[in-house]
Amino acid sequence: MKNLNFLITIVGPTAIGKTALSIALAKHFNCEIISCDSRQFYKEMKIGTAVPSGDELNAATHHFIQNKSIFENYSVGDFEREALLKLDELFQKNNIQIMVGGSGLYVDAVLRGFDDFPDIAPAIREEIKAEFEINGLHYLQNKLKELDPIYFEKISAENPQTLQNPQRMMRFVEVCLGTEKPYSSFLNQKKNKRNFTSIIIGLEADREMMYERINRRVDLMILEGLVEEAKNLYPNKKLNALQTVGYRELFDYFDEKTTLEFAVEEIKKNTRRFAKRQLTWFKRTENVIRFDFETDKKDIIAYIEKKIKQPI
Repeated sequence: MKNLNFLITIVGPTAIGKTALSIALAKHFNCEIISCDSRQFYKEMKIGTAVPSGDELNAATHHFIQNKSIFENYSVGDFEREALLKLDELFQKNNIQIMVGGSGLYVDAVLRGFDDFPDIAPAIREEIKAEFEINGLHYLQNKLKELDPIYFEKISAENPQTLQNPQRMMRFVEVCLGTEKPYSSFLNQKKNKRNFTSIIIGLEADREMMYERINRRVDLMILEGLVEEAKNLYPNKKLNALQTVGYRELFDYFDEKTTLEFAVEEIKKNTRRFAKRQLTWFKRTENVIRFDFETDKKDIIAYIEKKIKQPI
């Protein structure tokens, strides 16, 4: 049975036009916007994360934008809980709400939820972190391969970039060590129920156009003061929130490892790579209806209204 609440979710690569579409939809349906961009949460990171402009923020009510500090620990699980509570509140006012963002993991958290994992003792987490700092990423990779070979082979085949993500790898290993069970044994144990029906809109463009838009956005960020913003954040460069495209490259420039010109080109290149990963993620997402980024917003609205009016 279809829920009578509808969450319209807009996904797609960076710089594709998700913000503009979300505002148009929020105005049309007289509703609010949940942002699930995992870096726009942080109030210290405005320019480099392409936070919506003042005019855009005033055009519709937004939630989860610049509501946290880089010094706070904030996980995808925290976001899932807070976003669902906010949606429960918003659905009392309007049975249609909007969610927008390019962080696939955070989108999935709200739409589908995650598997339950036991609490892990902080001492185990600290021990794994210390081993990683001494022995590097290979330690984590080898440890996961030893403790959960099935899951190691699965992500090697389906999502190999995860093997290069220290935070994710530490999590896998800590669950294995802390529970004395394979990480994969906790997956797919239950179905998370949601009190809404999802309508997922994916924006896309041909690769050349997508790259051109990304390059223009980076140039605009530099003009708006990204270098100065990154300079102010530089003393805290080791914080997890700052391990982000647009900042890492400028930190290398401040460390005199590169020139500014090279750093800017690296930001463009790494943003293009990030966009490709976003596309890969959302291609795996089920039930996404894809539109070219230049599609008239009226046509997208007409599609959504048709979906909402379909019989239960």
